[in-house]
Amino acid sequence: MTNIIGTVAPGWEPVREAFAANLANTEELGAGVSAYHRGVQVVDLWGGWFDTERTVPYAEHSLQLVFSTTKGITAIAIAICVDRGLLSYDAPVSQYWPEFAAHGKGDATVAQLLSHQVGLYTVDGPITLEDALDWNTITARLADTAPRWPIGTAHGYHALTYGWLAGELVRRVDPTHRSLGTFVQEEITQRLDIDLWVGLPAEFVKRVSPILASQPNLDPAVAAMMALFMGPGTPGGDALSLNGAFNAESAAGGLGTSVFNTARVMAAEIPAANGVSNAPSLAKVYAATMAPVDGVQLMSDAVRNVARITVTPENEPDNCLVMPTTFGMGFMTSGPFSMFAGPGSYGHPGAGGSVAFAQPERQFAFAYVMNQMANNLAADMRAQALVDACTSVIDSL
Repeated sequence: MTNIIGTVAPGWEPVREAFAANLANTEELGAGVSAYHRGVQVVDLWGGWFDTERTVPYAEHSLQLVFSTTKGITAIAIAICVDRGLLSYDAPVSQYWPEFAAHGKGDATVAQLLSHQVGLYTVDGPITLEDALDWNTITARLADTAPRWPIGTAHGYHALTYGWLAGELVRRVDPTHRSLGTFVQEEITQRLDIDLWVGLPAEFVKRVSPILASQPNLDPAVAAMMALFMGPGTPGGDALSLNGAFNAESAAGGLGTSVFNTARVMAAEIPAANGVSNAPSLAKVYAATMAPVDGVQLMSDAVRNVARITVTPENEPDNCLVMPTTFGMGFMTSGPFSMFAGPGSYGHPGAGGSVAFAQPERQFAFAYVMNQMANNLAADMRAQALVDACTSVIDSL
């Protein structure tokens, strides 16, 4: 029993079939998928189970932690600031955040920060979880950290630090110095009337389906490779766990799921990793980056077309994830690591499977969330099957 509920527009039935196949034939437990085409919601499905005991169905209003899918929301917040003339992608970060200039970072640009080129994938020295959950502490530590490579000469995934770095820029330039979480609430969530938080209020915790860690890969060769590139003390391991503060024991790339399931971590503002939302909300956000949705357009065409350009060099290995990754202004762009719907796509995947993105060329916005993590950071096969079903429908219209 897969409990598939929701609607698809006429002609979009293949997406329902792909969703049913995921629930029947993969390790899926509970999930949701939503898509917009030409500014209209054409897919809104949810199904499976909220809990591991399979006693509570996954519901329309279930909420889900989406890990790094949050980064795309933070990138949209930055784009709103650029649209309003509060920020420039080309300006030095230190123009807005003077303390950031420490340790030779004075010339680092906003664009370099957003595209993971500033070498601040972790902080200098030991750090506790309590330190990481305190905004002023973690941002001060980052400003006082030396870059791990000459800025602009390489890029490496700032798995957790990206959110505090970008979020502090928003706070610094916002006229009322709102936190990133408050900015998202007032400028995105409330305007679009959706469920989306970076810093979840306690009253909504009961609606969140606990995220389940993936099963460890038992292949000795794979385990050895993961230890080599993602183990403690490696750039990947330190980036994904903040030097161990977030319990880097999860097989799905180092994020300790038990920590992220706690109310205190969900309540903090971790704008790279602890967004809580659902598929229809995320898809609506990305639709509203391309054209007005319910009268709201979140970014201008001009800013969007800058933000979605890949700025990391073609085929440049990621210093933290080892394989090549592709970034624009805070968004992952279409590439081997993050295919999305192909060229022109911009958005972000989350560890274990979730993803949200838009592709203006098809006037297509998409989101997928789930509670059962797969053993990956991106390119989840369940999500890609749904994306492929959507693009096949669009291309046949």
